[in-house]
Order: sequence, then C-alpha cells, then structure tokens
Amino acid sequence: MTANTKRRLARLRQRQQQARRLQTCALLALCMLPVAAAFAAPSVFPTGVTRYEPQKAWNGYVLFSGQDKKTHLIDMNGNEVHQWAQERFPPVLVDPARAGGARGRVLLQLAQLPGMQAAGNGLGNAAIGELDWDGKVVWRWGAAAQTAYGGADTSTNAAPGGAAKQHHDWERLANGNTLVLANLVHDVKGFKAPRVLDDVLYEVDPQGKIVWRWTASDHLDEFGFSKAALDQLRNAAPRDGAKAVDYLHTNSARVLGPNKWFDGGDARFAPDNVIISSRQANIVAIIDKKTGKVVWRLGPDFAPAGGKLPRPVDQLIGQHDPHLIAPGLPGAGNLIVFDNQGEAGYPIVSPGIFPHSRVLEIDPVKKEIVWEYTAVDSKQTQWSFYSAFISSARRLPNGNTLIDEGMNGRVFQVTPQGEIVWEYVSPFYGDSAVGGSGRTVRTNWVYRAQPVPYDWVPAGTPRSERPLDTVASTR
Repeated sequence: MTANTKRRLARLRQRQQQARRLQTCALLALCMLPVAAAFAAPSVFPTGVTRYEPQKAWNGYVLFSGQDKKTHLIDMNGNEVHQWAQERFPPVLVDPARAGGARGRVLLQLAQLPGMQAAGNGLGNAAIGELDWDGKVVWRWGAAAQTAYGGADTSTNAAPGGAAKQHHDWERLANGNTLVLANLVHDVKGFKAPRVLDDVLYEVDPQGKIVWRWTASDHLDEFGFSKAALDQLRNAAPRDGAKAVDYLHTNSARVLGPNKWFDGGDARFAPDNVIISSRQANIVAIIDKKTGKVVWRLGPDFAPAGGKLPRPVDQLIGQHDPHLIAPGLPGAGNLIVFDNQGEAGYPIVSPGIFPHSRVLEIDPVKKEIVWEYTAVDSKQTQWSFYSAFISSARRLPNGNTLIDEGMNGRVFQVTPQGEIVWEYVSPFYGDSAVGGSGRTVRTNWVYRAQPVPYDWVPAGTPRSERPLDTVASTR
C-alpha cells in the first residue's frame, strides 16, 4: 500500500468518525429537546422516558392501555415489564387484599360487539373481567357472562341486554363486588331527543348479580341546573352522528373510601358513597349509596377566577378523574381532579385564547383550591400542558403527583413545587377515529395512567431506575 493510499484511508476514517460523532450529538440533542416542543405536533418527536431524576421521583411502575389496543406495565426507564393482550377504558388494578393475596391482577375488557363505535361510550363493550398476571380470566361479566368460567347460570349473571356496556370507570370494592359505570340507551320523559344515552351505575357481586343500581336521569333535579340550563340540556340533540343524546357523559365513578371528613362526622362523605364526574355538564357530585341522592357537588356554576390560594373553586371545564386522596398520602381527604379546560357546559364554556389544563387539589368541605399545577409552575407556557379530553392525576406517597396529559400520550410526575422529575411519552400508536374529523388517524393518546407500587407485581418482576443521562448514554 502506497503512502498516498494510506493517507486517503486515514482521512476517510477520520471523516467517518466525525460523522458518527455528529450523528450521536444530534440524537442526544433530540432526546434532550424540551418536552413542550413535542406538543407543537412536529412530524417526529421523542417517545419513551425523556426525563428522570430517581432521587426526586416516586419510583414504581405505571399501568395504561395504549393505542395498540394492549395494556402495558412500564418501569421508570420506560421498559415494558409486562403486557396484557386486552385493553380497557381504563385498565384497573385489583388490590391484592381484594384478590385473596394474588398479585398482578387487573380489570380489562374481554369482548367487543362487532360494528360498534367504541370511542367515548361503552355501547360496544360486550364483556369485562378480571385477569391474572398470566392473562387467565378469573372473573367475567357481560355477554353470556360466566358459563365458561365456573358453570354459573347465565340468567343470574348476564349483564342487562346481554352486554356490559361499561365505559370510563370501574372498581373492585372491599366487599368483593365490582362497581361498574355503564351506558343505558332508553327513552327519558321530558327530553326532546327520542333516545337518551344515559349513565348507570351497577354494583355487581362475584356471581354477576346486580345488587345495587343508580340511573343518572332519575336525579336531574339534584345536580343544581338552572331552569335555563335544564331546558337547554333537555333540548340537546345527538352529536357526531350518534342516535342518542349523551347529555352528561359521566367519565368517572368510584367509592370515596375511608376519609377524615366522615371520621369527623360528615355523613356526606360516607366511605361507600360514590363520587362521579360529568364532563358535559362540568359537575362533580357525590351520590349517597343508601338513598341514591346527590348529597354534595361542585358545579355546574362556579365563582369567578383569580386570587391567591386558597381560593374558591373557579370554572371547571370537562374535568376527569376526581377522587379523594387516600389516607396516608399527602393531602389525604382532599379532592384531586384533572381540570381539562376543554369545552363543555349548559351553556358551553370555552377556555379562552390560551387553552391550558390544570390539576387541582380541593378542600371538599370549604370548596377551596389549596394546590394547583399548570405548565407555568414548570416555567413553561400555559398551552404546553393541555389535554382537552381524557387524562388523569394521582397523588403519590412522596407528595409528587402523577399526571396523564392524555391527548398527547404524555405521562409525567411533578413535585409540589411543579418541577418535572419524570416524564414519558407513549410509543404505542394505533389507528383512531378520535381527532380525525371523520377520518382515521394515527395517535398515541392515553386515557388514564395509574401508579403501581412495586409490591403489586409478583416477586422477581424486573425494574430499572437509571437516571436519564445514564440511560441515554447506553442506548
């Protein structure tokens, strides 16, 4: 080999090394882009974990259903540690104490009615059930119910009309029963629309028998609507080609659980009472389990906005996931809610020129906001945190809050001061009619994300807690 050839090869190797260094720098720069850049909807943006500080974060797993129609359990580095082939709206953890000590059980959808549009309601949901860690169905309720799972009589445990029609929420109760939020299409006197897409709550026992039932339209005069608002609601027409009017669009339902308010003598907060959320009417309400009456509510009308904390609760719009913070967690007894600030109400309320979502912690007795999170608390523009629909917020044991900015598929954890210490963007895309103006689009939206403690999974389940810089440098 001549000296000239050797020099040419050396220059070629040098250029290749420089190109590789530039490529690596570009990739690292892409990974470190501010998350807000992802929400301006460029054609390409990072997915997976984008930020992680283990010393400041609460460390555990996160459970959610992706748009690939599967349910994923991820660790703090975004590694999928388990998957179920089913999805749900949402998947729900089963407390091992309510499953005979079994770890890793989850509530999911088991069957879909053919040809039914699933987005936004439960009309296509044929059956729901409990699955163990290995995906085996251990309980089922819905179409023909349980004949294949224990030989039970279908006449006692089939869902009304032969399909579960569960939507938005459900919960395994301490007594072993299951609380199910479902749809009911029927005629309701006083409505202009010939058919109403109503919301109904069922409490279903382990044999599939309905032991308690509550229907929203039976309690319209208890939600605080003005006469003008009630007239508008009753005259509402079906939207988006639907055959029935979805006048409340209830998107959350769970029991209150033990709390300091009831312990202090306030019967409205009895642990068995159920808290619900109506996205369409901007209402959060508590239902007395014994009487069925609405005994507490926020909305539909609110105080003017503004002022320092604590302050009266101002306008909620299309909120999701309201619940009382559980005993033992910071803020126990207060209500935490994801306030979408989308567009809803009778009449419709709009979020204004800078639409942005917020998470609120509310004293439910004083009805005052005692803590809130917006993107400004993370030194970002208001609109960099916004989900007009879906989404959730959960208080964590160390005082942080896990937030699902649903329509962007972004799940993140903030400190009480608003510092983002963990962030993840779902890489699980799928086809959806939601957000496509009648056409199918690709999306990674996440309806709800739930924090999962390490002791919920079977022993030996892997997990990783490497800081982001370590993760980035080893990929």
